[in-house]
Amino acid sequence: MSKIIGKPIKNIPWQDKPEGYQMPVWRYDANPIIKRDAIPSSNSIFNSAVVPFEDGFAGVFRCDSKSVSMDIFPGFSKDGINWEISHTPITFEGDPEITKREYRYDPRVCFIEDRYYITWCNGYHGPTIGVAYTFDFKTFHQMENAFLPYNRNGVLFPRKIGGNYAMISRPSDTGHTPFGDIFYSVSPDLTFWGKHRYVMGTINGDASAWQSKKIGPGPIPIETDEGWLMIYHGVINTCNGFVYRMGCALLDIDEPWKVKARSSYYILGPQELYELTGDVPNVTFPCAALADSETGRIAIYYGCADTVTGLAFTTVDELLAYMKEHPLEIK
Repeated sequence: MSKIIGKPIKNIPWQDKPEGYQMPVWRYDANPIIKRDAIPSSNSIFNSAVVPFEDGFAGVFRCDSKSVSMDIFPGFSKDGINWEISHTPITFEGDPEITKREYRYDPRVCFIEDRYYITWCNGYHGPTIGVAYTFDFKTFHQMENAFLPYNRNGVLFPRKIGGNYAMISRPSDTGHTPFGDIFYSVSPDLTFWGKHRYVMGTINGDASAWQSKKIGPGPIPIETDEGWLMIYHGVINTCNGFVYRMGCALLDIDEPWKVKARSSYYILGPQELYELTGDVPNVTFPCAALADSETGRIAIYYGCADTVTGLAFTTVDELLAYMKEHPLEIK
């Protein structure tokens, strides 16, 4: 059995795998766990981040308003399933040049050392990666944007690597990016980022067409005794538009730009009605994963059709075995 490196999460949300189910990731049977109108102003709530906090869980949620403006909101839960989300978005403390809002969406939350770091797609003359920290999910301190525009899907690693903070991201353009590969960057202080390394890109042809248009990192990478387990999204452009599915890869523990394994098959794709229909149909977009070091259980939070939030389950052994069963040639 493979081992997750980290703290145990004794109250991790969980349902056992249905008997006879063939895929490595299975859905919570009461999905979606967060409806589109869970707060008065929201048109949709999706692509959000969750972490253990105190005796329960905290999160940062993408809540698009009824004017369809994009912002991020804090929330709390005792069980990781039933959430109380603030009715007002996060107000950041910091340099007014940086804290002024154009838009904020698709957050991730990562605990490093003594605080919780939030990264998100931040509007600053185009999309870039916003960075902030909090100790209590009540007061938030915004730092410098990590990169020049244009960039999306900034995901921190949960500890320093080689003495530096580390992040994976997807450079992009100003629009609905028709391309996308994953890159790795490091920083000594979470302000100055460099030593950019290519991690992996799209796959053309029949080998793995579900990720032929673009890919992007999803939840915070999970440290295991075999490497960093990365859950990501892949996109194909079909005659009916984009389709977003989930995949997984294993990165080298000391040099995470080196891919050790990657699945040619997706691990979860749009299938249920709440994933197939919504503001943007055919989307399963992972943004957070809880990983229990004692049991190997993993709970994945994902956006469904850019409208509601779903919950799914797997284990570290399921994902590693799936990559071995359906390997993608690493070039």
